[in-house]
Amino acid sequence: MSKTYKEDEISIRVDRCLYDSAIKFGGGLIVGGVASLLFFKRKKWPLIMGSGFGLGLAYENCEKDLKEFFTST
Repeated sequence: MSKTYKEDEISIRVDRCLYDSAIKFGGGLIVGGVASLLFFKRKKWPLIMGSGFGLGLAYENCEKDLKEFFTST
């Protein structure tokens, strides 16, 4: 049985947060781009709004994950 250190666990959670942020930012950007092309005559605000929603969701998940780690130890 291998021993995991707290530093390694924090590193894993932060890496997971960064990956989640990149995925959700990209997904929001794509959804905003499609909405911009189909509904809003190629305006920029759906792109900004979609990527902002994606980053907001990622931040919320990250905060919950890290808070869970720090309150359990």
